[in-house]
Amino acid sequence: MSPAASPAVTPPGEVPAPRPAPPACPAVSGPVGIVGLGLIGGSLGLDLQALGFEVRGLVHRPVTAARALERGLVQVVSTDPAILSGCGLVVLALPLDRLLEPDPALLAALPPQAVITDVGSVKQPVLARWQPIHHRFVPSHPMAGTAEAGVDAGQRGLFRGRPWVVTPAADADGEALAVVRALAESVGARWLACTASEHDQAVALISHLPVLVSAALLSSADRQAAAVGGAALSELVRALASSGFADTTRVGGGNPELGTLMARCNREPVLAALAGYRRSLDDLDALLNAQDWPGLQAALEHCQRLRPDFL
Repeated sequence: MSPAASPAVTPPGEVPAPRPAPPACPAVSGPVGIVGLGLIGGSLGLDLQALGFEVRGLVHRPVTAARALERGLVQVVSTDPAILSGCGLVVLALPLDRLLEPDPALLAALPPQAVITDVGSVKQPVLARWQPIHHRFVPSHPMAGTAEAGVDAGQRGLFRGRPWVVTPAADADGEALAVVRALAESVGARWLACTASEHDQAVALISHLPVLVSAALLSSADRQAAAVGGAALSELVRALASSGFADTTRVGGGNPELGTLMARCNREPVLAALAGYRRSLDDLDALLNAQDWPGLQAALEHCQRLRPDFL
């Protein structure tokens, strides 16, 4: 396994000499390029370096590049897409809007024979946008995260034991697919494959809907307390909020830009998920109005049995 390169900010136009990939993941040849060093990109950079890979980072701002090196997220980093030259694998860890409207300079710099993958949380529009751009593009989505964002959010072991979903086109390059699988499994993720449509419907229910439900719970607690008891009750509900409220509102208090992009790019499945959630609330409302306590207990017991299957 090759020793890691010394961390350095690479000046525009200068690219370090390529280094062969270590034997930990033989399907990935050459350095790995990561475009975007937020939570997912930064965490991936930390894990891949721990495995002995040479990892190059491409970021938008010099201040981000400097901080990425301070944190050791990559060995070399630049704001110039030429940093990707010679990479055998490029991971696009970009927000959805920048995936759907990619920088022309980035497109021009992608090595023709490199395998390209993304980590976006919506797959149908990403696949439609990138399939004509690069013949070795494989859409993927690691189902891992925290409420943190930005260059300081990356952490080791984020993907361990978590699903890494791939949604290839019907005519996907088999070798490229194997490279992305090797990437996912090398960082300890569980490999899953499905269609882009199936993915987007599933994440609408278990990822995008919870963000909106969690946000609604926060908003409701704030608004109802003020309406019923004014400042005094508002202060009390904040003082009493504990682990249960923290658990159920974590994602609603996360990155607003990410939540908005997920809803915007996956609008129809999210609307369907919200409609289903309203029906569930209506069912509970009916049980309470009827004072059907055995019925309510049965509904809660059913949910208690369901939960282990989702975790």
